[in-house]
Amino acid sequence: MHPFVTAIDWVAVAVFAVSGALVASRKEMDIVGFGLIACLTGIGGGTLRDVLLDRAVFWTVDPTPMVICLAIAVIVFFTAHIVDRRYPYLLWADAIGVAIYGVMGAELARLEGAGMLVSIVMGMMTATFGGLIRDVVCNETPLILRKEVYVTCAALAAAAHIVLIAVGVPVIHAAAAGIVLGFGLRALGIWKGLSLPTYKSRPGRDY
Repeated sequence: MHPFVTAIDWVAVAVFAVSGALVASRKEMDIVGFGLIACLTGIGGGTLRDVLLDRAVFWTVDPTPMVICLAIAVIVFFTAHIVDRRYPYLLWADAIGVAIYGVMGAELARLEGAGMLVSIVMGMMTATFGGLIRDVVCNETPLILRKEVYVTCAALAAAAHIVLIAVGVPVIHAAAAGIVLGFGLRALGIWKGLSLPTYKSRPGRDY
């Protein structure tokens, strides 16, 4: 795997761990709870990806991602009180993680020989599953169910990465483009409330 891809994987783990620890701070958990939620968020999506791809789960091969999650949990436990409004930080940390993990999940699936569509789906799942676990465990409304674009951002990041590689763009450039596009779309969702059209209920017809 390209060193750049490994580097962005660790960055994604870190920012997702931050988002998990921030939720733990809102729930006033103890330091063990911080560690648990940071780990669930930071490595949950990657764990599901590896299980579905039938490959060794990444943090069992190299425990560095778990160490990163636990270190961040401790740091946030002692510093979260400095931040008055934590939810915006949670949103932005999660936005970065979604964009990076969308690319990372897609790239790992591609390296395992998956087709374009499967690689994109794996990117989406990698990017969103950790946050979903975090919100369900912490009894929060999952970000994935909010009206702003969310899964779409992971899909865009993953699709851009895979398509660009398919047309001959180097992995580093394709990954960077995917991350920028995915994060940019999520940023618009946060700033402007951008969302996809939703279903509008209508009265049933009499037959």
